[in-house]
Amino acid sequence: MLAKDAVYARRVGEYAIEVLIKLAAFSSIVITIGIIAVLMTETIRFFQEVSVWEFLTGREWTPLFSNKKFGVLPLFAGTAITSGIAMIVALPLGLMSAIYLSEYARERVRSILKPILEILAAVPTVVYGYFALQLVTPLLQRLIPSLSGFNALSPGIVMGIMILPIISSLSEDALRAVPHSLREGSYALGASRWQMVFSVAVPAAFSGITSAFLLGVSRAIGETMIVAIAAGLQPRLTLNPLVPIETVTSYIVQVSMGDTPTDSLEYRTIFAVGMTLFLGAFMFNVLGAWLQNRFREIYE
Repeated sequence: MLAKDAVYARRVGEYAIEVLIKLAAFSSIVITIGIIAVLMTETIRFFQEVSVWEFLTGREWTPLFSNKKFGVLPLFAGTAITSGIAMIVALPLGLMSAIYLSEYARERVRSILKPILEILAAVPTVVYGYFALQLVTPLLQRLIPSLSGFNALSPGIVMGIMILPIISSLSEDALRAVPHSLREGSYALGASRWQMVFSVAVPAAFSGITSAFLLGVSRAIGETMIVAIAAGLQPRLTLNPLVPIETVTSYIVQVSMGDTPTDSLEYRTIFAVGMTLFLGAFMFNVLGAWLQNRFREIYE
């Protein structure tokens, strides 16, 4: 009797866990659909008053001024500059640190360094923003006198530091997942450790490394507080990282501060640029999934 009760209790517990897992998966889908629905509804209302062509090709973004212009290119130029600088900083440093932790560091050293590196991911982004504004920018101005107090270079560098743990940790996990038989076969053929790393380990883990890189890009594109604090909130169609710029996310913060009336055309601009940003991040995720599957097939 006791055995039957125990079996029944175990089945009930397993069923309850299964239901909770299904609810969690379903709720994530519902939330995503809700976000898309809200963005789509307000975006459609925005484009009923503004031309899609003007939005995508216009070179001036002044929806909060009396002379309203709705060309989103300056915002995407600012986003591209800061994200590009961030990836230039984060990609090589993240990959090199991942290779060191996975292939060179002793287990004790790795157990100490990896948690320290991942602490960077726990720092609030508003702290990174003031770090960029108060420390990094003055240091850079000593090297580059023409650097403006608000600029794209400083927040771009700090964003690279911020996403470094993401790229490093995920790339290191991908490298450690490479079977030891591949490493041993490489050594048996006379390869050095350096040759083994770049001829065997990195290509075999390329799908995971690529996913880490694209996740880092998506994180940089969606970053808000660093650019809102240190970049200047000045929409400008330029690729010069030394001048003030404005990104898509920092514009959303600017409008959401409460000065813009709700249900106005100016207020609906945040949904239009938000939807555009969402589609861009979605394409990066699709590309990452495709690359991951592609290279997994090659190396399997």
